[in-house]
Order: sequence, then C-alpha cells, then structure tokens
Amino acid sequence: MKQNVAAILFSLAIIISSFLLGNAFMNRNKVDGTISVTGLGKADFTSDLIVWEGFFSRENSNLQQAYSDLEKDKKIISEYLLSKGITSKELVFNAVNSRKNTQGKYSSDGKYIGDEFLGFILTQSLQIDSNDVEKVENVSREITELLNKGIQFYSNAPRYYYTKLADLKIEMISKATSDAKTRAEMIAKNSGGKLGDLISAKMGIFQITGQNSNEDFSWGGTYNTESKEKTASITMKLDYEVD
Repeated sequence: MKQNVAAILFSLAIIISSFLLGNAFMNRNKVDGTISVTGLGKADFTSDLIVWEGFFSRENSNLQQAYSDLEKDKKIISEYLLSKGITSKELVFNAVNSRKNTQGKYSSDGKYIGDEFLGFILTQSLQIDSNDVEKVENVSREITELLNKGIQFYSNAPRYYYTKLADLKIEMISKATSDAKTRAEMIAKNSGGKLGDLISAKMGIFQITGQNSNEDFSWGGTYNTESKEKTASITMKLDYEVD
C-alpha cells in the first residue's frame, strides 16, 4: 500500500514539474514587474531678447572735472545710440563708480615708501535690453564709431535670452513623455507583455545649448546665453507596470 502511495505521489510530482517547466518555457519572453524608460524632448529656437552692456570712463586729478568729462561722454553716447534706433526705454545708465588711482613709490634701494596719487577714475556702465535683436546686434558691432568722437567705449559681448521659455518647457516635457511612453510600449510588446499603469514620472535637467555647438551637458543644467540660435532639451524618466 505504501509503495502505491509513493508511486502516485511520484507521478503527480512529475506531472506538476512538467507543467511548471512547460509554462516557464512558454512565458520565457514575458516581462514581470516594471519597465523604466527615459524619453527625450528637444526644440530649436531663436532668441527674442538681447542684453548688451558696455562702459566708459574718465580720469582726472580733479574729481569735479572727472565728473564733468564723464557727463559729456554720457551725452555723446546717449545721442549716438538714440540716432541708431535705440529707444530711451531700452537704454539704462547705471550709477557712476569712482576710485582713486595710485601707484606704489619706492626708494632708490627698492624699499616701499607709500602710494602716489595719480587721479580719480570714474566709470559708468550702460545696459540695453531689447526685443529687436538684430538692431542691437548691429549697434554693438558699430559702436567703435564712438572712437571718432573721442570716446573710449568698452563693449561686452551681447547675451541672448528667450521670453517664452516656460511655454517651450511645457511643450518639451510633453514630447519627452510621449517619447518615453512609445519606448515603453515597444519594449513591452517585444517582450510579450502589455504596458500597464504609470507608476512614476521624473523630470530630468533642463538644458539650453547653442545650436551646432560642442557644449557639454551639465548635471546642474546648462543655460547658454552666448548664441542667438539655441537648442533646448529635457528628459523624462517613466516607470510602468507590465501586465
């Protein structure tokens, strides 16, 4: 009797094992658990805001004369910029910065004996913010014309921005999410499964680089202000259940 029971149990074990092995073979390509995918959203755009800065200075041993000379330069610069189409609303002159110019004095044997006063240096900077990018670009290139008027004007490179960045970011998040979902559906399908519910979504770092540039992405995000033509990108990481 015991031998019969043992034989029956042994036969059942073989049948159950065969079923489990066969089912595992049939479902070897099916995915259990979750799928994690990363989608990318990119967009090229042209900057619609330019910020251009420059400064000029005067030096004189008499402080009042230095202020007077600087004020004359400011008037000439202002008239020049207005004649180039820059509006008074776009042009802002910042406060005057003043400092004493000195140089060290030394004895014949090289010992420091104090500072010699050379004069006062007064510096004033200006900034132009404009949506007319091309106009300000042209002015920044032609500003050396002030040299003919006796003005030493030092110009910085223009900076470029985009005022509709918030809307662009939303559009890119949508593209990145759609791209990630498409990837997840493809992985699930090729693995013999079916894409289930979304478990989590995590937005990556927002990056703005110059078009066709060799700029590297940064973990903290890159924000290019040197190029008028830019490329923005963002990633979305999605986790899905798989049925």
